[in-house]
Amino acid sequence: MHSTQRLWRWLALVCALSFAALGYLGWQIYLTAPPIPKAVVSADGDVLYTHDDIQHGQQAWLAAGGQQLGTVWGHGAYVAPDWSADWLHREATELRALRLKSRAGALPPTMEQSAAVEVLLKDEMRRNTYDTIDSRITVSPERGQAIRAVESHYEGLFGTDPALDQLRDQYAMTTGTLPSADDRKALSAFFFWSAWAAATDRPDEPGVSYTSNWPHEPLVGNTMTESAAVWSMVSIILLLAGIAAMLWVHGSAKHEADLPPPAADPFLGIQATPSMKATRKYFFAVIGLMLLQIGMGALTAHYAVEGQSFFGMPLAKVLPYVVSRTVHTQVGIFWIATAWLATGLYIAPLLSGREPKFQKLGVDVLFWALIAIVVGSIATGWLGTMQHRGFDYGFWIGNQGLEYTSMGRVWQYLLFVGLILWVVLLARALWPALTKPSESRGLIAMVFLSATCIGGFYSTSLMWDQHSHYSMIEYWRWWLVHLWVEGFFEVFATAVVALIFTKLGLVRAASANRAIVAETIVFLFGGILGTLHHLYFTGAPTSVIAVGSVFSALEVVPLTLIGLEALQTYRQSKSVGWLGAYKWIVMCFVAVGFWNTVGAGLLGFAINPPASLYYVQGLNMTAAHGHAALFGVYGMLGIGLMLFCLRGLYERGLHLDRFLKPAFWSLNGGLAMMVFLSILPAGIYQAWASIAKGMWYARSPEIVHSPVMETLVWLRVPGDILFAGGAVLLAWYALNLLRQPRKAAVAGAGVRDAQAAVR
Repeated sequence: MHSTQRLWRWLALVCALSFAALGYLGWQIYLTAPPIPKAVVSADGDVLYTHDDIQHGQQAWLAAGGQQLGTVWGHGAYVAPDWSADWLHREATELRALRLKSRAGALPPTMEQSAAVEVLLKDEMRRNTYDTIDSRITVSPERGQAIRAVESHYEGLFGTDPALDQLRDQYAMTTGTLPSADDRKALSAFFFWSAWAAATDRPDEPGVSYTSNWPHEPLVGNTMTESAAVWSMVSIILLLAGIAAMLWVHGSAKHEADLPPPAADPFLGIQATPSMKATRKYFFAVIGLMLLQIGMGALTAHYAVEGQSFFGMPLAKVLPYVVSRTVHTQVGIFWIATAWLATGLYIAPLLSGREPKFQKLGVDVLFWALIAIVVGSIATGWLGTMQHRGFDYGFWIGNQGLEYTSMGRVWQYLLFVGLILWVVLLARALWPALTKPSESRGLIAMVFLSATCIGGFYSTSLMWDQHSHYSMIEYWRWWLVHLWVEGFFEVFATAVVALIFTKLGLVRAASANRAIVAETIVFLFGGILGTLHHLYFTGAPTSVIAVGSVFSALEVVPLTLIGLEALQTYRQSKSVGWLGAYKWIVMCFVAVGFWNTVGAGLLGFAINPPASLYYVQGLNMTAAHGHAALFGVYGMLGIGLMLFCLRGLYERGLHLDRFLKPAFWSLNGGLAMMVFLSILPAGIYQAWASIAKGMWYARSPEIVHSPVMETLVWLRVPGDILFAGGAVLLAWYALNLLRQPRKAAVAGAGVRDAQAAVR
């Protein structure tokens, strides 16, 4: 008991210090973010853009799809370009052509003239002409001409210029993405500013731009910084040292003898309470949302080959790429979170043995509120995109244009209220178990505390507004995506799994108590400040690179043991016959261990060091990590929890476990094929192009629509089909639970299914 209390104190200290550091660095990002000038003017007096134009342009981009339509500073979708890299390359190319023409006239430039222009170009593009007194950026008349030329290109691209139809199709863009000429001009102002920040030296760090020289662009001298290289080496050394220390501690620790499992299933005779039964509909919604996400993912991937058509059909007229990708990314979070929320509502009365008054009503109200939020946010987002309803509509009701946090602010407020209601429902049901001394009270406390953090930390999605600096939007967005989804939800689910194994008699409660707190300490020690690895190149100071690289490396360390622990649990689960009924539940947790090691660990660390991310941010290397980690870890965890709850909500004779084996292997095999036959090779191919010529080239149609890349996209088809087949089998398994049992056959069927599962 004393050692557990000491661990809890360490957990509190780690959280307090880590969040203090994260908050301090957020303040530094706010202070040192790229300035938004009052005006951008050329030396001959032409006012190119104003402060309002730049902020208007940011809103225009987000309203047009934002991070679902290309990227800015590397965050967003992968078919259209990174607009900051694209603008930077186009502007530099235009300016170089103007300078060469002024030197050589109509004659071809000599090598000496070209070399001289290259030097002058880098100096001009990197020189910081921002005046802190009158808040102006001054550019040369020639650069002003180059800016106007690039602006003309973007006005035509986001408008209706028929000469750019093919390019729009390659970018999976619709004609007239921004119908208003004022919006298109302002959009150019925002893209110019994002590219200016990417190439202009910070006042106090010569040779280092506001985005730490991202993107890679040799034409303007954007190359990897010394700090990125040094801290990458430090992170690799710390990773190896951390893994060695973890394995040494694990190997030298005294391991308790395995706990003999009970003679019978402890959950077999438990009667589900009304509120527990009310969670059934949550799990059917989970499967429906999963199927929707898979369908939208297949359509989104197809657009990468055929632009805005689907096997020749003009499907983009009613379901464009921006909408399909928004639904794909947002619904993925919805169904995983719903599975975990429903699991909490199911196990709370199970653990406490108490059904609070009106608990079922609360569970029902929360369900329909979540359905309204999901359906409403998708519908209003679709309407806003199709009807170009503008900034205010997009921000408040439609699509904010931010990856994983795209729903309008009104829906975010409602979801926040729903999560608080969920925490209240959990607290009411768990309170007797929290106040009663028991061996598992520490695990129950961890479930409750992490659930409280899930509800509370969703408030970070409310921290930015329409006029927030883009660097600060990214800072707060990653609080939500990284800390909420990858942090506290994972702690919650891990504690729930530990409780399940404890109740099944697979692990000792005292051991689980110590293990869950210790693992949470190690995980959050790296995970909280590891959030910063998403912010290396988003206008943050170079200190973010140092802290983010170190702690994101340590974040990988605990993942090395998860696979071993899952395998050990699986072997133990085979020792008793009745545990066969839980075989595929445990197998889901084993899969979580595998994908945690491969998807989150191996593929995650492949892109986390600054030296790697400098070249691959915004490429398919990130998507490979995202697919393997999001579904492989969080998705399989959600499926495992769902199967456990369904096991207790329906009579054993209704469970056709023979469908779970092919469903499990199809989902995992399909995911592996998708990642390793298609997405990862595509990312490596793009990374080569990025290193060789620059980020603009890796994201250009020449690469994205090259025969190699399009072949790799088509190679997703076998994996996608296998994966979708697994989801359909899982849905069929669930639907069969709704049939009426034949009373005479229930007992015998239950025994046969258990025996088949063991085999």
